[in-house]
Amino acid sequence: MTSIPLGGVGWRSRVIATLLGLAALWISASTAAAHNVTPGDAGYIQEIWGVKLIPFAYLGAKHMVTGYDHILFLFGVVFFLYRMQHVAIYVSLFALGHSTTMLLGVWFGWNVNAYLIDAIIGLSVVYKALDNLGAYQRWFGFQPNTKLATLIFGFFHGLGLATKILDYDIAQDGLLPNLLAFNVGVEIGQVLALSLILIVMGYWRRSASFWIHAYTANVVMMTAGFVLMGYQLTGLVLSS
Repeated sequence: MTSIPLGGVGWRSRVIATLLGLAALWISASTAAAHNVTPGDAGYIQEIWGVKLIPFAYLGAKHMVTGYDHILFLFGVVFFLYRMQHVAIYVSLFALGHSTTMLLGVWFGWNVNAYLIDAIIGLSVVYKALDNLGAYQRWFGFQPNTKLATLIFGFFHGLGLATKILDYDIAQDGLLPNLLAFNVGVEIGQVLALSLILIVMGYWRRSASFWIHAYTANVVMMTAGFVLMGYQLTGLVLSS
């Protein structure tokens, strides 16, 4: 997979990266609870009974489209993927991981600390940004298995959502069909978000500014991941 050499970036790009990183710090700090369900949606989830396929599909799509942690990770995953077959492989691995733990986590009531899971999700963003920057080859002399990493972090992203859904005590009547509909909605939202990302990336890659600012974009993404990690780890400590 293509990566950006860490040593081949000019001072101007580093300054821009720092400024954008500070902006990412401010934005992420104000919206760090990435998996939270809005109060209106939470109330709806708690009140309804029976099979409600379309509403749950809508809620799943809404979660994915507005879940900036998912979007950041997917953005990092496809950053250097130019062929649609490669995009399909990586996105399918992420979807497999995300769907598996979301469904199993809710169905079996896995009670995992939400702060810890969301900190790991922040770590996934940091990991992918460093991977795009070529950090692992430079620091350790080897390239981790990117497909396996995408699948594993997909498990954590799904588990993060499951922990939030469990907080709202969904009715057992119609639980499985509703969860499956929610998951279908998540995948629809993922396709919509990914389509927009790929359209923007397609235009950006054809411009001369892509390689100039690719380093900056990944530093900003890494900064946002660190902020999310710090926010969640702080919450973990304060809640203990």
